[in-house]
Amino acid sequence: MGIQCVDCFQDARRAAPSYQTPYGGKAVSGKPVVTITLMVVCAALFVVQLLVPGFTRELWYAPQLTGREPWRMLSAAFLHSPGGYLHIAFNLYALWFLGQGLEPQLGRLRFALLYLISALGGSVGVLLLSPLNQAVVGASGAIFGLFGALLVVLLQRRASVRSVLILLAANFALGLFVPSIAWQAHLGGLLTGAACAAVLVYAPRTKHRTLVQFGGLAAITAVLCLATAVLAAAKGLV
Repeated sequence: MGIQCVDCFQDARRAAPSYQTPYGGKAVSGKPVVTITLMVVCAALFVVQLLVPGFTRELWYAPQLTGREPWRMLSAAFLHSPGGYLHIAFNLYALWFLGQGLEPQLGRLRFALLYLISALGGSVGVLLLSPLNQAVVGASGAIFGLFGALLVVLLQRRASVRSVLILLAANFALGLFVPSIAWQAHLGGLLTGAACAAVLVYAPRTKHRTLVQFGGLAAITAVLCLATAVLAAAKGLV
């Protein structure tokens, strides 16, 4: 064993090949860390909801609160109906099912941004299509965004999307017939996730791909924020 100077080690590390996911993210081995983190956060907050009266009310989202507390448009995506064990169980399972496939393909940062922007898109759907006093919680908007992203990835790879479309149709139809399910968040999240995924997977594979991808995600976020401002003003919420 020889002795290697610190500068030599750093130079060698910089010269080592950098492996990427198919869509430009940094390839890492091991478990889907972002997916697991999101699941843990949702589960931990669900426990807090059960133990702390009033906690849910402090973080849920209703369109009438948009002007005063717009951050609720994201915070609500990490909550679930207190006592709704099937609600959180389904969402955590769907998050694990989708995340363990999408996160390694996109990379951790891109996957995390996809999830958060889809959550915001779900809330914009609620703002656009729901009554002002309708309070919503749940990761469903973000999860439908992951479904939308999966569809785009499969289409880009020219793979079969039949099973995903059937699953999406069944879940979306359920939201239309069950009053307690916010189909508006599902629709907003689905469209937003598909748009984000299109930016990520169809960006040209050049040295500027990362810039195009993050610029595109920033543009989608800006459109959602602008839509929120316009809708809030039109509904007299500001």
